[in-house]
Amino acid sequence: MSAIATPYFDAHAHVQAPQFDADRAATLDRARAAGIGGIICAGDDVASSAAALALAEREPDVWATAGVHPHEAAAAGDTALDELRALLAAPRCVAVGEIGLDYFYDRSPRPVQREWFARQCALASEIGKPIVVHSRDAAEDTLAILADWVAAGAVPNPPGLIHCFAYDRAIAERFLALGFLISIPGTVTYPRAETVRAVAAWVPEDRLTVETDSPYLAPQRWRGRRNEPAYLSETVRQIAALRGLDALRLAQMAATNARRLFKLAAAPEDAATRGCR
Repeated sequence: MSAIATPYFDAHAHVQAPQFDADRAATLDRARAAGIGGIICAGDDVASSAAALALAEREPDVWATAGVHPHEAAAAGDTALDELRALLAAPRCVAVGEIGLDYFYDRSPRPVQREWFARQCALASEIGKPIVVHSRDAAEDTLAILADWVAAGAVPNPPGLIHCFAYDRAIAERFLALGFLISIPGTVTYPRAETVRAVAAWVPEDRLTVETDSPYLAPQRWRGRRNEPAYLSETVRQIAALRGLDALRLAQMAATNARRLFKLAAAPEDAATRGCR
């Protein structure tokens, strides 16, 4: 990790994924050269969560999450929850995720998605770690499950992150009311992304993070290619312009929020981040 200028923090990526098998080390080198000071690698199932943790335990600027994605819920075995619990006991595994609901693809039956989402929320309460939520075309059910979870008490503070946010401001307000942070991906740079740009321009500064969701959703400049953490600055520049801020200040603000959520130490002070304030 560079000690000179690392103002960026990628709050959600999948660098452990097979798409990076040929050049994972080079991908991380490019990220560091681009000023990325931290990356959260999110799991989709037990195997990918274990791979994320193995990467995090090798790399000082990478952390992992462990969870069953809604796409994988139908395939999750009887031992999956115990296997996730074991992974989440590791200090470098900082959240339960990504978990949630996806009614766009419906790759798992909706009742199964909801069951696994609720079970993993309960696991987060048990272990005291936040959740990373995937929600696509499922806002009302996502909010209902999260509202029940928060109302039951014993949730982390903050409770978690709504990753790859794609809903409108009215829905964002309801997630914020439950205590969640909002993570904005590279889609904010797409020409027709008016809804997500409106949210990115408005989210309170202490509730905003930024992400690549690598290898998916590359910013417009690289659209159609594999995404990677080094491209995060393009997303940051777009959001900063929407908010009338200097890009480095926006990057530092988002990084501070991510580190607070995942209970990570602050990044070392340097000339670049001091100039952001």
